[in-house]
Amino acid sequence: MVPRNRHRNRRGRSAPPPHPGGDRDLIYGVHAVAAALANPARRLVRLRATANAAARLADVIARSGVAVETVDPATLSRRLGAEAVHQGLLLEAEPLPPAGLDSLDGASPVVVLDQVTDPHNLGAILRTAAAFGAAAVITTERHSAHAGAVLAKAASGAVEHVALIRVANLARALADMKARGYFVIGFDGAAELSLDDAAPLHPAALVFGAEGKGLRRLTRESCDRLVRIPLAGPIDSLNVSAAVAVALYAWSRDGSPAGERAS
Repeated sequence: MVPRNRHRNRRGRSAPPPHPGGDRDLIYGVHAVAAALANPARRLVRLRATANAAARLADVIARSGVAVETVDPATLSRRLGAEAVHQGLLLEAEPLPPAGLDSLDGASPVVVLDQVTDPHNLGAILRTAAAFGAAAVITTERHSAHAGAVLAKAASGAVEHVALIRVANLARALADMKARGYFVIGFDGAAELSLDDAAPLHPAALVFGAEGKGLRRLTRESCDRLVRIPLAGPIDSLNVSAAVAVALYAWSRDGSPAGERAS
């Protein structure tokens, strides 16, 4: 995982300095809140919980040092909306400090997303990235999912473990990663090379396009090679989060370095 700068706060735990923009993350749901409470890089602001939910997370709440405001479920539903599955928990926290490409330091694999705009998909991808030990998820500053409460809930705590790096220009970011020694592998359903025949290369940046549009032309041209996930059934495409899971599983089978960078 990408290390994060940490500072001491009033509770004696490590945390980043206050976020200059003043905007706070809203984090809800058992897994997402528990992970945030346990993350020493988080500056916790306010925790509201039902009595049952607070009891369920009593140990991690006690270790975090944050005070609990006991509320009823309707209070949280009014704050988050009726559709939010908050499980009796709502944590307000300062955003994690932004990470950049410099923080990668050759860690592999890295997931790169070309304009994936659905926060549920991005959250699921972060969760998958955490499960397979990916170093980071890179996405664009524009035309990508907002890092809000829905994403955090879908990620089920993974935002506390996998760096989410936003870049202004994806093609330039991929060129930068090549200069740092990364193999840039694009996933495209029309590629000639099958994932079955593509030996995992390290360090790797695995690039995925948005559903429907796929990889943009400049992104595709920035890749060292293109591969497709072989599908034998009547459905000829995968949800992008499922495609990321398949690719990360394939890369996780062989963690050894692979010689010089591809040309």
